[in-house]
Amino acid sequence: MNRQHMDKLVTLFTWNAMLLCTALLIFLLAIIIWNGLPAINLEFLFTASRNFGAAGGICYQIIGSILLIVVAATLSFPIALGVALFKSEFLNNTFLQKLSDNFIYGLNGIPSIIFGLFGLIFFVNILETGISWFIGSIILAAMILPTIVLSSYQAINSIPTIYRESALSLGMDQWQVITRVLLPQGIGGAITGLLMGLARAIGETAPIMFIATAFSGVDVPGSFAEPVSALPTHILVLARQATDTQALQNAWGASLVLIVLVLILSLSALLGRIKTQTVMQR
Repeated sequence: MNRQHMDKLVTLFTWNAMLLCTALLIFLLAIIIWNGLPAINLEFLFTASRNFGAAGGICYQIIGSILLIVVAATLSFPIALGVALFKSEFLNNTFLQKLSDNFIYGLNGIPSIIFGLFGLIFFVNILETGISWFIGSIILAAMILPTIVLSSYQAINSIPTIYRESALSLGMDQWQVITRVLLPQGIGGAITGLLMGLARAIGETAPIMFIATAFSGVDVPGSFAEPVSALPTHILVLARQATDTQALQNAWGASLVLIVLVLILSLSALLGRIKTQTVMQR
């Protein structure tokens, strides 16, 4: 088989794989929309759940999920940005660069259940923090940290060297180059990585199930040491009541709301990446 035929075969395989993935995604979205849309109304979105979720709405579950990812973003973003800047501007040793890359990629590949087990053993059992939404946010922040670091590092490292040289030639010190040149140019990529990480974090169940969330009976937490109710764990509880028609209907509705939140974050990340690439090309 010659090179031209091989290229055509690879192209055909790639297109078929893309079409298959797209069809599966559309099929899953169609199923969730078809089953979940009848459950969506103002009462469902703005009232508390009752009877372990079989009745009522998902108001506090939405608030709990948003609270978890907002605090996770607040904790992880400055750390990730600092690590990315350190790797790009201060870490010149090739061995240490490769070692840090291995650590970051390794952390990114850890299954989410491992983060949950670590939080349960270290925070809940050893430090005796109890079930706390803040601990859940810390675990989610650690889970999405490598995604933000990698995206931030790529954005900062792709800034042309001439920008740095021009800033230094104008008399700026390294800190001024970072704050006035690199951060304004690279912040878009960092925010894109943050949104990608949050899109993953908001749908996770395993990292927060035993350390941050309660399955019922909680509303807005009044302190750092209280649990919350989140959409993923709420859907899990409802799915276990599959024999109850109303509970199953609410499960589909909660799933649709969760998918919409994930899509909003994912599309925001995509638009942010496109905008960042457009600015960099100018």
